[in-house]
Amino acid sequence: MEIFQIVGLGLTATLIIVMVRQARGADTALLISLVTGAIIFLLLLDRIGTVVKVLADLSERAGINQFYLDTILKIIGIAYVAEFGSQVCRDAGENAIAVKVELAAKVLIMVLAIPIIVAILESIVRLLP
Repeated sequence: MEIFQIVGLGLTATLIIVMVRQARGADTALLISLVTGAIIFLLLLDRIGTVVKVLADLSERAGINQFYLDTILKIIGIAYVAEFGSQVCRDAGENAIAVKVELAAKVLIMVLAIPIIVAILESIVRLLP
C-alpha cells in the first residue's frame, strides 16, 4: 500500500505548494517540490534495488551477457532521471530547458544503445543464409 503513502505525500505537498506559492512566491514552492520529489525517490529506492536484483538473477540464469543488462539499466535510469529533471524545469517555468534535458537524454540513450543494436544486427546477419 505504498502507493497510498506516495500519493498522499504528493497531494499534501501539492496543497502546501499552492498555499506557499500564493504567500511566499515560486522559489519556496519549487524547493518544496524538489524535496518532495527526492523523498518519493528515496521511498522507492528499495523497490528499485529489488527490481535490479531480480533482473540480474534472471539474466544470469538465462546466460545473458551482463554488459547488456547493465546497459539497459543505465538507459532506464537515464530516462527516469531525465523525466524528473525535465519536470522540475517545467515546474520552474523553464520549458525550453526541459526540452534540452529531454534531448540530451535521448542522445545519451542512443549512444548507449549502439552496442546492443550492433549485436542484434550481427545476430540477424549470422542467421541469414
